[in-house]
Amino acid sequence: MSTTALETINHVIGGAQTAGASTRTSPVYDPATGQVQRNVLLGTPADVDAAVSAARAAFDAWADTSVVRRARVMFKFRELIVEHTDDLARIIAAEHGKTVEDAKGEVIRGMEVVEYACGIAELTKGEFSDQVSTDVDLHSFRQPLGVCAGITPFNFPIMVPMWMHPVAIATGNTFVLKPSERDPSVSNFIADLYARAGLPDGVFNVVHGDKVAVDAILDHPDVDAVSFVGSTPIAKYIYERATQAGKRVQALGGAKNHAIVMPDADLDFTSDQLIAAGYGSAGQRCMAISVTVAVGDAADELVEKIRLKALKVTVGPGLEPTSEMGPLVTPEARDRVKDYIGRGEGDVVVDGRELQVEGDGFFVGPTLIDNVSTDMSVYRDEIFGPVLTVLRVDTLDEAIDLINANNYANGVAIFTSSGRAAREFQRRVHVGMIGVNVPIPVPMAFYSFGGWKDSLFGDHHIHGPEGVRFYTRGKVVTTRWPDQVSDPTHLHFPTAS
Repeated sequence: MSTTALETINHVIGGAQTAGASTRTSPVYDPATGQVQRNVLLGTPADVDAAVSAARAAFDAWADTSVVRRARVMFKFRELIVEHTDDLARIIAAEHGKTVEDAKGEVIRGMEVVEYACGIAELTKGEFSDQVSTDVDLHSFRQPLGVCAGITPFNFPIMVPMWMHPVAIATGNTFVLKPSERDPSVSNFIADLYARAGLPDGVFNVVHGDKVAVDAILDHPDVDAVSFVGSTPIAKYIYERATQAGKRVQALGGAKNHAIVMPDADLDFTSDQLIAAGYGSAGQRCMAISVTVAVGDAADELVEKIRLKALKVTVGPGLEPTSEMGPLVTPEARDRVKDYIGRGEGDVVVDGRELQVEGDGFFVGPTLIDNVSTDMSVYRDEIFGPVLTVLRVDTLDEAIDLINANNYANGVAIFTSSGRAAREFQRRVHVGMIGVNVPIPVPMAFYSFGGWKDSLFGDHHIHGPEGVRFYTRGKVVTTRWPDQVSDPTHLHFPTAS
């Protein structure tokens, strides 16, 4: 198909859409048909410099804007998101492939961070200590960093950026977003909503692109902080390169999320939850359950229940109301998932390659692989598709040891009716986010999101209280107002008196 007449998605810099210095483009597919529907510009270092310069120029005035006025912008921004939830969801579904209802859920979870940021006046209050020494008081407060950047993945094109920019902007920073080039349109829509909410030009900017734009952000001397969500190899690369350039960095990496199923679990309920967590959004979630660890007698019945339910999942275009699961995002993603299924590892109980959907979309059906072992690539690697693997162990201890030996430590779940087993599990497992009879334990916006080990590079989790700390830095002020100089000069170290 010729793309010469297709729409080209521009950058948004300093409040205006612009092609900037970009000469390269990348195709944006309709994953349901396999056709290119538009192109997106791939930014150059000059485009990144223009965006950072606009953000830097806007910073002083925005940082000096009262915290109450910043909160009011967030309140208006939140109202506009509510008004346009359906529009945002359809944009996401058209470019990502997930269903509209799934996309609406993403919009709402992102909006929760905006709601959290609406309380920024409370969240950034300092501390005060009276009379820490004779006639001496002590107080602390936090200030914004400067220009912050977000580099975000395709799988949540609105929610993950919203884990970053509302908190960064509400705390007084300016922001440059480099979204995924696979589904970029919703980021420009967000820029328009911010403008309509009254955010000054240059406070929020969007530069589309690939590695060229990413490296320009990491190296730019006027970028003070970088937030990233994506695969572990890229998270490590971004953390190392950006910290070497003196930037503050939070880089969230990949995942291999396990769900332990105990013999006392309600297997009807559990299998429903695993279907949703494993195959929702075609498995393209950093919190998707990709490994089920069946303990003892739970395995055979559980596998059969998942098999029957997986075969009933309705797979089709994300914009179709009857679809429960959409396509993968690109042909490369589809081919990668099919390759893993075809490696002959474990017992393929349900084979998603057999799915037949009319047209040339990037579809792979729900896949279930039983009797997997930890040395198999379908267990070791983050497949990022609708593939659920089952490992079998005899005891809870074995299940915990298996999880703790894995390099990823993003999210984990246990299904059980035993409070004792759940408590032991949550205390002993080495993972950042834990669900008890909850398969996707994404915390609410007033807590922070983040894993351990190879799932996080940096000291801070994202959004919530740790997000506020990441986008600000503290000052401590010691104050005395003497009536007269009454103490003799001395050179010893000052102490409280």
